[in-house]
Amino acid sequence: MIEKQLALYLVMGSQNCKHDPVETLEKAIQGGVTFFQFREKGGGSKIGEEKIELGLRLKEVCRQYDVPFIVNDDLELVSELDADGLHVGQKDGDMKKMKESLKSYQMLGVSTHNVNEALEAQKLGVDYIGVGPMFNTSTKDDIEEVNGPIVIKEIRERLPNIPLVGIGGIKHDNASQVIEAGADGVAVISDITQAQSVKDATERLVENAN
Repeated sequence: MIEKQLALYLVMGSQNCKHDPVETLEKAIQGGVTFFQFREKGGGSKIGEEKIELGLRLKEVCRQYDVPFIVNDDLELVSELDADGLHVGQKDGDMKKMKESLKSYQMLGVSTHNVNEALEAQKLGVDYIGVGPMFNTSTKDDIEEVNGPIVIKEIRERLPNIPLVGIGGIKHDNASQVIEAGADGVAVISDITQAQSVKDATERLVENAN
């Protein structure tokens, strides 16, 4: 069930990490991460062969622990890495074409910011919907207006069965608000990747999100 897999969703690239990214991912999974998105994007991120090589190493960790390995916004990279799926934003291209380009076993997740976008995504037959930003975040510079967990509640009322994950500024001390609003899980970046002890930080998130 994808709903259970979405419980704690780590979004990460090397540019987000305080420690080695492969080690960060492994410690995070050991701490309770259940879903992973490779998002190698922005200042300091790897490109070309280096990016592919890192992706393969991170995928290997996911395979070892039976955690889905999703690629952010790059259909070609999904193919090169034989990822478990693709995650796209609202401005990342034709979602219908992307869905058709994926193999039958590959998932499509879509970022949404309101009920209308969520309804459109559901019509496409996406596998899960990311909703955000929940809270203020410094990880993304193209941030939308923060509407908070109320948006999860509104979407859940209209789409009771769609798998939902909240994203944006989620930390151990506010994760429970997102789950209480109706999300199946929370997506996290810096609260895990910037932690001194990645495993401890992940365990604390798991504890507070339940």
